[in-house]
Amino acid sequence: MRQRPVAIWLFLMCALVALMVMVGGATRLTDSGLSITEWRPVTGAIPPLSEAMWLDEFEKYKTIPEYEQVNWGMSLDEFKVIYWWEWGHRFLGRLIGIAFFVPFVAFLSMGLLTRHLALKLFGLFLLGGAQGALGWWMVSSGLSERIDVSQYRLAAHLGMAMLLFGAMFWVGLGLISTQRKNSIQSPLLALLPVFVFGQIILGAFVAGLRAGLTYNTWPLMDGRFVPRGYFRENARFNDLFETIEAVQFNHRIGAYLVVSLAVTVAWQHRASLLRTPALAIGAVASSQMLLGIVTLLAGTPIWMGLAHQFGALILFAATIYGAHGLGRSISISNPVSASGMTSRALTVEPSG
Repeated sequence: MRQRPVAIWLFLMCALVALMVMVGGATRLTDSGLSITEWRPVTGAIPPLSEAMWLDEFEKYKTIPEYEQVNWGMSLDEFKVIYWWEWGHRFLGRLIGIAFFVPFVAFLSMGLLTRHLALKLFGLFLLGGAQGALGWWMVSSGLSERIDVSQYRLAAHLGMAMLLFGAMFWVGLGLISTQRKNSIQSPLLALLPVFVFGQIILGAFVAGLRAGLTYNTWPLMDGRFVPRGYFRENARFNDLFETIEAVQFNHRIGAYLVVSLAVTVAWQHRASLLRTPALAIGAVASSQMLLGIVTLLAGTPIWMGLAHQFGALILFAATIYGAHGLGRSISISNPVSASGMTSRALTVEPSG
């Protein structure tokens, strides 16, 4: 297939975006995200190269509330640690931009891209650029009055990254798949990536409010299924996203929902052509919830928090793969019975 190199490149880009998400998570968990107080898309790629430059960056950091209220008295060496995390996160973003644009131009000049595919890929490039701007919009929310970034902007930033990851993965799958004319009907499997995406966004609110550091019990939250603080006097809709009790409870309920749906999908397709991805989705979703529980009970250590975030990426990719497989063209001479007992002939055929 002439477009297979394009597909491989897109999958490598997905890996880079996944790495970007993981480094972003580490930046968040190490409180490093506000260490660079300016957005310099070009010159910011060069880190401080002298002691004077380091001191200048440190003085800028000392002017924001996080230093005054959280890190007062921090040494220059301690500042360098958090600075390098944030610089690495931003540098990786620049690297992803280059790693996308240069091969895109090369494939275009080689005639490997149709007009329709080229427009899709250029749209993905613009989405990546918007992600960088959104990242600075997020960081700027923590530089004046807050000691942390807005959880709403954090959720938007992570959500954009996941959309970019999912879109590239979907397009890549389309380039290595055969043409299709019939579809297995499975609305639940088709919608499962949406539910997983929503659960990831709920997780962003947990991270934004550091809600994983409290209520470190399971299955109850300090003795109650619904924590006492979930419904407050004069409650507002915004409390669902602005209180620790609410965001952690929402994330727990979201996990139960996603796992229930994933197990249902695995059961529904236990004897269909989508048996392997469906069973994988059920297994990954169950493992991800178990890891989340263990992470919570352990008090959310950094390495476990990152492992849980990586598990979310794997689950999201698995559900996208499963949903993409719904379009396979199927020829069935003796269909599988509703109970999944027998199948004499099941073949997957290209329609072209």
